[in-house]
Amino acid sequence: MKKNDLPLVYSCSGCSSAAQTANQVAIKMDREKIAEMSCIAGVGGDVKPLVRTAKSGRDIIAIDGCPLACCKSCLARHDVQPKHHFDLSKFDVPKHLGEDPDPQLVQNAYNQILEDIK
Repeated sequence: MKKNDLPLVYSCSGCSSAAQTANQVAIKMDREKIAEMSCIAGVGGDVKPLVRTAKSGRDIIAIDGCPLACCKSCLARHDVQPKHHFDLSKFDVPKHLGEDPDPQLVQNAYNQILEDIK
C-alpha cells in the first residue's frame, strides 16, 4: 500500500500520561504502516501544508487522551471531521500529570483502536 493510501492519524501529545499514551499509539500506527501520522499542532497552528494534508480527503483517525478532545477540535477549526475519533478515557486510560504512560495501557489502547477501525 502506498503511503498516500493510508489513513492519517493525529494524536494529542500534551504533558499528561493520557496524552502521551495517545501519542505513542499514533506513533506505533505510523511505524507499523497502519496509518500515516501527521502533526496536529501544525493543523491547530494554521500551517498551510499541514492543513492541506488534513483536508486532502484521506480518512482520518483522531486520538485524544481525554474528553477535552483537543485533537478533534484542532481538526474542526478547518472543517475536518475524523472518520474515527477516540477518547482514551473511555478505554480506562487515566490522566496523570508528570507521569509517563503505562506501556500496558498503550498496548491495550492500540489493540482496541485497531479492532474498532477494522
